[in-house]
Amino acid sequence: MAILTNISLDHVSLDELHQLFSAFLAKAPQAVLNLDDAGVAKLAADYKGKALTFSLGDATTDLCAENISLRPDGSDCTVKGVSLSLQVPGKHNIANALAALGAALQLGLSLEDCCKVLAGFQGIRRRLEVVGTANGITVIDDFGHNPDKIAATLVALRAFPGRLVVMFQPHGFGPLRLMRKELAESFQNRLGPEDLLFMPEPYYAGGTVDRSVTSRHLVEDLQQAGMKAEVLPDRAACKAPILAAAKPGDRILVMGARDDTLSDFARELLAGLSRP
Repeated sequence: MAILTNISLDHVSLDELHQLFSAFLAKAPQAVLNLDDAGVAKLAADYKGKALTFSLGDATTDLCAENISLRPDGSDCTVKGVSLSLQVPGKHNIANALAALGAALQLGLSLEDCCKVLAGFQGIRRRLEVVGTANGITVIDDFGHNPDKIAATLVALRAFPGRLVVMFQPHGFGPLRLMRKELAESFQNRLGPEDLLFMPEPYYAGGTVDRSVTSRHLVEDLQQAGMKAEVLPDRAACKAPILAAAKPGDRILVMGARDDTLSDFARELLAGLSRP
């Protein structure tokens, strides 16, 4: 069974991604497909296997989330008249739940039983993971690194009060060069006028690499659009300005991929907030 949630820019071009996912889907005799995603919907039209479709609003799909209600620590909806309450926030997590339900239904399980099980799911590390709160400021650790994942995280957080103080570490010079325009649009469209963005240079794992596009280029793009963005030489240099800027009611968001020590940095920020 193939479960296809979205096709979004990440590492290679969208044309290549569509070819890869088309080949992936063709090998599966049954599939669970998100028709809210234009790329998936296009592949779904040509899929020859047994498809179960889902959506956050299209009632013509097999599983449609209705009566959606969002909470800072979760989300609620109904699916085919059955209540679904999740402990993870954001509409993207409702979509993920629909994908899981679709797979379970394809395997012959009960919708009611599966909704009960999903109610106990508490999320995974580095996906909107709350590290802790100190002095009225919450620190969140998130794996968001490509435009769509960043957008999903920011939309989920901006649905509720509180300024965002974001530290985004790009996950390599190559991805930054490929996705520069789309990354800028993702931040520009989803951060508010009072939100802050701090960005060190990309995570570098060694080897020969084209460094023609750096974090400075992306920050300059955002500054030209009127955003409060700042580039710093490395992640360590971000710590003091983040702690100085944060005030009660803010959410500090640490974002990036590949680098496992980002979680350590999030904990360091929480510890810094706890000091008098």
